[in-house]
Amino acid sequence: MTTRRTRPAPRPPEGTPPRAELARQARHVLADAVRIARWAAAPRGAGPAARPGSASVPARERAAEALGLTPGQIRAGWDRARLAGLVELHGDTARPGWRLRAWDRDDSAVLRGWVALFDAWSLVHPAPEGVEASAVAEVVEAVPQVLSLLQLSQGPVPVPSLLDLLGQRVEELREERCEVPGTADLAGPAAPSCAPEGLPALLDWALEGLAAVGALTLDPGPEGRQATLTPLGNWAVWVKLEQICVAAQSPAGNIEQSAEDMLRGCARLTPGPARDEYRAWLAARTLSSAVSELLAVARGEDALLRGLAFEALRVVGAPAEAEVRAALAEPSLRPYALLWLAEYEGADPDDAQEVLTREEATWLWVDTAAAVADHGESDLLVRHLDSAVQGTVPALLDEVRAVGHPRTVQVLVALAAAHPDPALAKAVRRAAFQVHTGGA
Repeated sequence: MTTRRTRPAPRPPEGTPPRAELARQARHVLADAVRIARWAAAPRGAGPAARPGSASVPARERAAEALGLTPGQIRAGWDRARLAGLVELHGDTARPGWRLRAWDRDDSAVLRGWVALFDAWSLVHPAPEGVEASAVAEVVEAVPQVLSLLQLSQGPVPVPSLLDLLGQRVEELREERCEVPGTADLAGPAAPSCAPEGLPALLDWALEGLAAVGALTLDPGPEGRQATLTPLGNWAVWVKLEQICVAAQSPAGNIEQSAEDMLRGCARLTPGPARDEYRAWLAARTLSSAVSELLAVARGEDALLRGLAFEALRVVGAPAEAEVRAALAEPSLRPYALLWLAEYEGADPDDAQEVLTREEATWLWVDTAAAVADHGESDLLVRHLDSAVQGTVPALLDEVRAVGHPRTVQVLVALAAAHPDPALAKAVRRAAFQVHTGGA
């Protein structure tokens, strides 16, 4: 046997406040969101009026009157509460999330809630009107480098200096996407500058969004405005950088891989180490691009990667909600998206299956069986029979044939080959033949 040497727990930079103080600051940033979440989740708030951030003006007015806040503050606080995982929505009813229940006693829950808000800063503060979505996405992708500069500076940095860095980083990102080696002589005149129009306004938007979540402050300085990371922001940037370093040193490090290759690498890991890999991979990317890449893999033909992609999306949490909800419209992703949303809204993973219709549960059974057939052992496929919602094999076969999964024939053939009961295997082979020929 060999003994793996574990990496000692990293220490935050000198001058970082203790976790208890960081948690106190996070509670201060989210104080209004916590008040709104508790009001909305109270029994008297059940029903449509329990969603003060929704389009319901009366709901916002009721909350504003009860809490002594303006309707605008109510809506902003509600958004923060959802992004930080303080509330869970069940139809038109709001319920307290686990972080809200642990808010006063668990510093780790508080800091994780704040980090979820920090990761979603671009959703908190609306982007400037009239700016192309692609330019906004580029700035969001470039912001981590701006934050790294602020952390390295250990003090205020003039906004013009940050603008120079942002322009350089945006240009690098465009070159990485657009450059085609060996075509410079054939491409004609050089392309215009890659710096997007309105970059100063986009930088202001990004800094104000980060200030709104408590990650930095903006103050007047000799060269105009200057930005300084708060202790919370400094700690969060350090955490992200540390995750990247850990992944780079890890034997299972997949930080530089595409989403598909990363998920394939994680398929061999147990759930705990796999989640660590997901976190490190996500830390090296903007969440919006990472979510899109994971969902693109989920749309592929490999059922195993589809399931793993949604496991990685569970690590993302709130910032993935909008795209996961949009995936409900895609039949191949709908069961996974429904389960993700149920767990995100507080359902126990063991009970989440209840949100699926019988047809959706059957489709998911076939998809999971396809993953097992492609990547697992034959005995796992036989045991997978026990997870079907149908009480008998004939009922399962009838519904599997009707559900229309593209891998139905392959799954049934593999199950027939693996099952030790000759009579059952014969019935499964017959069902596979009927699906293949279109018979009843």
